[in-house]
Amino acid sequence: MSPHARGVLIDVGGVLVREYLPAVATDWGRRLGIPPAAFMAALYEGNDSGVLVGRVSEDVWWDTVRERLRTGPDVIAELRRDLAARETWEEALVACLRGLRMRGVPTAVVSNTWPGLRERMSDGGLVDIADHLVLSCEVGCAKPDRRIYEIALRLLGIEPARALFIDDVPRNVAAARVLGMAGHVHTGTVETLARIEEFTDSR
Repeated sequence: MSPHARGVLIDVGGVLVREYLPAVATDWGRRLGIPPAAFMAALYEGNDSGVLVGRVSEDVWWDTVRERLRTGPDVIAELRRDLAARETWEEALVACLRGLRMRGVPTAVVSNTWPGLRERMSDGGLVDIADHLVLSCEVGCAKPDRRIYEIALRLLGIEPARALFIDDVPRNVAAARVLGMAGHVHTGTVETLARIEEFTDSR
């Protein structure tokens, strides 16, 4: 890929996948008799240095969650199925990414995620939406660590100044801008589509 090409790097959770965790926390907190914040802490506290960067397997992490929630394996299995079932992709953004690939625009998904995402994307026929999937659990670092952005840029073969990074977390966008990339904080699909079009159509 030419280093002078313009490319798009985009997040999954809260961008390509609609935000669903608050509803999960409310529903499961009610079911388990704990506040939503306590449920979220059981699910994610400490995962940044473990499962999120591939140092702990997903199954081992779920054992930790089970112990924190003081529940059995059947409930955890149901919770895992529920989380996967609520993962709804933004069709307009998926179509946009596929269109960019057809036009030869370099694209990468850059996500802080647990190992199951690639399999779910494969099962859903979504692994082809970008040239590269740069997943924190596979590359050993997570946003806002500069290394994950550098890995994506290297895979795409483009310079930071020719890249647009999209995320719903402002600090992740800020980290991309420090590296010289253009950044866009996702707040809605319409606005993000417009920013992608503006960036990729400019010279």
